[in-house]
Amino acid sequence: MKGLHGKTAIVPGGATKIGQAIVQAFSEAGVRVMVADIAEEAGKAMVRDGVAFQRCDLRSDEDIAKLVTETRKEFGRIDFLVNVACSYLDNGAATTRADWLTALDINIVGSVMLMQAARADLAATRGAIVNFGSISSRVAQAGRWVYPVSKAAILQLTRNQAMDLAPDGIRVNAVSPGWTWSNIMDQLTDGNRAKTDSVAAPFHLLGRVANPEEVASAVLFLCSDDASFITGTDLCVDGGYSAMGPEQAVPAIPKLMS
Repeated sequence: MKGLHGKTAIVPGGATKIGQAIVQAFSEAGVRVMVADIAEEAGKAMVRDGVAFQRCDLRSDEDIAKLVTETRKEFGRIDFLVNVACSYLDNGAATTRADWLTALDINIVGSVMLMQAARADLAATRGAIVNFGSISSRVAQAGRWVYPVSKAAILQLTRNQAMDLAPDGIRVNAVSPGWTWSNIMDQLTDGNRAKTDSVAAPFHLLGRVANPEEVASAVLFLCSDDASFITGTDLCVDGGYSAMGPEQAVPAIPKLMS
């Protein structure tokens, strides 16, 4: 992809499975990366030539300011923000005020504060931001309120950011993954990828969950010069989840005839 080599990305949530895949893809494209995460052990283990780590809690303006400062010191420029970090706090209708505020602070407000802190750098390099939406932003999901609401808000945030940052030459887009082999899937199934694929199959036209690397490829495209006329949009990396609709990938009419 064009226009990536020699640039610098900040990846909050970079120590997650999806984050690690994005960091690896950036590295292979010649992009230096500052991994930002609260998981210090995992983040520090990623450090190598062209990849640095800074502990950052997105609820802390002090941490965010230090993240931007350390990235400038380490790499001299900031071109991309890729907002992977998120909270899965969600107890549906019973979710407490404290959990609502914590989740929204991490999933939405933290990324906005990071944008504010890095805006001058991004304007100087005519950079790009990639936010993380989700298929959960488009449908009702039983027992889930906080996560889908926050992801829907991120898509609106993406449109607003794209409009107001365009005069600075900053493009802003989102990716909305379908079910992806991620930390949460790993934890819920005790590492059983085959089970994850089998449960996900009826909801995805491609019959499986995404690999983290497939999501990473979409992120790199949106950051690259190949996407130079794309801003304010959401790229669904969902294996056909959002296209399928409620009938799923099976003929419905024969059910009426049986």
